[in-house]
Amino acid sequence: MELKINETNRIGAANPYQKQNEIRSTDSKIAKKKDEVQISAAAKEMLSTSKLNEADRSQHIEGLKQSVSSGTYHVDAGKIAEKLLPYLRDN
Repeated sequence: MELKINETNRIGAANPYQKQNEIRSTDSKIAKKKDEVQISAAAKEMLSTSKLNEADRSQHIEGLKQSVSSGTYHVDAGKIAEKLLPYLRDN
C-alpha cells in the first residue's frame, strides 16, 4: 500500500475560515451597530385610536356575552351566507 501526499504547502489551509473569523472579530470590536426601530406617525395614531376604542369594544363584547348567555342573541343567517358565499366560490 502506497500513501501519496499532494500539495504539502496547503497545511496552513486546514481551517480556511480562521482568517474570516479573525477579520469579523476585529470588525465587531471597532464598531458595534445597534438595532433601531422607528414608528411612523400613522402607526402611532393607530395605536392611540385602538386604545381609545378599547373601552367601547369591551362594552360591546360584554353586551354580546350577556345576550348570548340569556338566549336573546339572534344570528342573521342571510349575513352569514353573504360572507361565506365568496369564500366558497374561491375554494
